[in-house]
Amino acid sequence: QVQLVESGGGLVQAGGSLRLSCAASGRTFSTYVMGWFRQAPGKEREFVARISQSGTITRYADSVRGRFTISRDNAKNTVYLQMNILKPEHTAVYSCAAAFSFSDQIRAYNHWGQGTQVTVSS
Repeated sequence: QVQLVESGGGLVQAGGSLRLSCAASGRTFSTYVMGWFRQAPGKEREFVARISQSGTITRYADSVRGRFTISRDNAKNTVYLQMNILKPEHTAVYSCAAAFSFSDQIRAYNHWGQGTQVTVSS
């Protein structure tokens, strides 16, 4: 079992940056694939990025590739999402999640954080 707590969200102007953090409890963090997902108002939750257990493999949604960077520090039980050059359409609740398979499918992730709100103003 792993519990996840996100932080780092907030209000930022378009063009700005934010770094989200997701802190995990437990001693098994390094055994999980970690993912970031987001849900904008009135839309379904969607995949943003994922990272392998060792951190050597990352994958991104086309909409964020080159703009967002996922990373992890297994010694700190934390996964990060660096978001640069933010746009209003990036406004959403961002959630981290843990899975055993390297998947971008929501159903593969069985542990979720509560999410953190990111609002980008124009």
